[in-house]
Amino acid sequence: MSRIIVTTMPVSISIVHDLPGRLRLRGGSNREAALLSRGVALQTQAGVLATHHSPVGRSLLVLYDPAVISRGDLLLNLYDALVRETAMGAGAMPVAAPAQAAPSLAGLILPLVFRPLLPLGLRQVLAFKTAWPRLRKGLASLARGLLDIDVLDAAAIGLCIVRRDFRTLTTITVLLGLGEFLESWTKKRSEASLADSLARHSIKANLRLGETEQQVDASTLRAGDMVVVRQGSFIPADGVVMEGEGLVDQSLMSGEAKLQDKRVGKAVFAGSLLEEGELLIQATEDGDKTVWRRTMLLLHDAEQRKASIQGQAEQLASRLAPFSLLLAGLVFLVTGDPRRAASVLLVDYSCAIKLATPLAILSSMRQAASVGAAVRGGRHLEDLAKADVFVFDKTGTLTMAAPSVKEIAPCNGWNRNEALRLAACLEEHFPHPVAKAVVRQAAAEGLEHAERHAMVEYVTAHGVASCLDGHRVLLGSRHFVEEDEGVDLAPLASHIDRWNELGHTILYLTMGGELLAGFALDDPPRPEAAQVIASLRAMGVKRIIMLTGDLDGMAERMARELGITEWVAQVLPDDKFRFVCDLKNQGHVVAMVGDGLNDAAALAEASVGCCMRRGADMARDAADIVLTENELVTLPLLRSLATATLTRVQRNFAFIVGTNTLFLLGGLFGLTSPALGAFLHNSATVAVAANALRPYKLPAIGSPSGSDFIGGAQ
Repeated sequence: MSRIIVTTMPVSISIVHDLPGRLRLRGGSNREAALLSRGVALQTQAGVLATHHSPVGRSLLVLYDPAVISRGDLLLNLYDALVRETAMGAGAMPVAAPAQAAPSLAGLILPLVFRPLLPLGLRQVLAFKTAWPRLRKGLASLARGLLDIDVLDAAAIGLCIVRRDFRTLTTITVLLGLGEFLESWTKKRSEASLADSLARHSIKANLRLGETEQQVDASTLRAGDMVVVRQGSFIPADGVVMEGEGLVDQSLMSGEAKLQDKRVGKAVFAGSLLEEGELLIQATEDGDKTVWRRTMLLLHDAEQRKASIQGQAEQLASRLAPFSLLLAGLVFLVTGDPRRAASVLLVDYSCAIKLATPLAILSSMRQAASVGAAVRGGRHLEDLAKADVFVFDKTGTLTMAAPSVKEIAPCNGWNRNEALRLAACLEEHFPHPVAKAVVRQAAAEGLEHAERHAMVEYVTAHGVASCLDGHRVLLGSRHFVEEDEGVDLAPLASHIDRWNELGHTILYLTMGGELLAGFALDDPPRPEAAQVIASLRAMGVKRIIMLTGDLDGMAERMARELGITEWVAQVLPDDKFRFVCDLKNQGHVVAMVGDGLNDAAALAEASVGCCMRRGADMARDAADIVLTENELVTLPLLRSLATATLTRVQRNFAFIVGTNTLFLLGGLFGLTSPALGAFLHNSATVAVAANALRPYKLPAIGSPSGSDFIGGAQ
């Protein structure tokens, strides 16, 4: 663990996390944490993607692009910032002001618990101290010429202080603080989660320099660099294969379900996984311009543009603030009675709105977890309820992302069972996904396969070879059996053409130079996928679209099988991102459902992004909702829950405005005293909070119309 010693002060700051593109520093005391807060000014410098200061954790997280600024330069800049700030004072360098920390639950409850035990004078001092930040905030808004909810809160608080009504002052302060605490709690899982995740996805590259290799961060690669990639490693750069052969899983990037055969001259994408073989790749793009890197930056930009249902509720409350202030002023001018003016001000719309909205969202998020979804904030529930377009990734989302044997076509006198038995006997020695599919199919059909062949030879990126009764047996790709071994595939020509049109992966079984059978493998749809699509349509979703990196034939067949009428094939991550952008520009509220790295930017750009639990790390980080049970059946339930949440928030708002308007009229005409007005207002606030916490009714799976329900009250 390294340390930065700030010599002008007796403090020591530790570097506790040091990864390419990601640096976290921590202080050992509150004094050091305050010093670290000045490091947020680095965000204005070139190459620094984001900074996040945590007063509670006493830490500073800095995300940076190593291609733009080196770790050494970053540390020098940070050291300079801290030293200059310490030596010259807080005004020496422009620093972003840290956001006001949300009140803690203990800080809200303890004053209420100990208040009756304190002397009267101390109770008043404590009430004033607790209320002062809100009073100062309202005065600051007023100084900027704003008549917002902060001014209304400050006016009510100021009036309580003038009237020496410290009991009401404490009640108002606690209720406002509780609302802010709950709002902060619902947001905490999404705040800075993107910043924490971007640099976790660092890919290392083995850079070839003459006869030696050097491991470097992939973002530092330049076009023309030669990179060695070995089996089981991620490809670090967009490029062209110069040497070697291999099978590449690029489903994370392109969405293509089947493994891709990569040989000399073929293109590869950064972020793809080399399942078999070894490749020498020449980079065609700089490390910071790869598809993978662009996906991260698109993800970062998109996440910053999402709004909040809680913020919207407070905006609605703020619109009512000038009305309340004006009415209180008019009452005082007309009647000259400060008690009536106080009755108007103390009936505050914002208290109940700030409390009820996050409580409704908290209840909804808790219930969402019980049905298999982790929701990262209230704004995502609102967008899910309003979504009129659902965009689905195919591979791994609508499908299982695991190949299975779709069809077997024997020829030259062999029957189906004999061919499957022999193929399973050869493939059982290997953990390859295709091999597992063949073995699973034989087991499902109860076909036992005794060891009759000689030792099996595995030919990288091609298939397997062995001997049986003195004849050479092969099972593998067309390139292997036809081009390398010269086997005639004409007996299955019609099947092969049809399978290729449908986008199937094809294995060929031969013995003694003669074709015995062909195996068509497919990535099957999830059992629940068609039902989920139908349920969403029944819930009013206007358009459901499937995006995939597969060829047209495979895409069309899958869409038809699932009841999807709109689909786009052969798309890349940038294409998905632009597709979602175009839908939003057309005025749609878009829900994106995906699981791969190639979906991450689109998930972040969508109005609401949903990711499968077993999806790629970056996809989960980009998503607003994670389906923790890894099942699509959660989506219709979640849609119903989101709709119910939005309806409850709207009804609560209407109730708050209606009842408080009545209380305002009571104060206006002198029917209620300030104390009674405050009591009625606070009682209504408690009532609406209790309503917000009630569990929601949800439709049972299979009845999206809502005739059957699971859960609690509506």
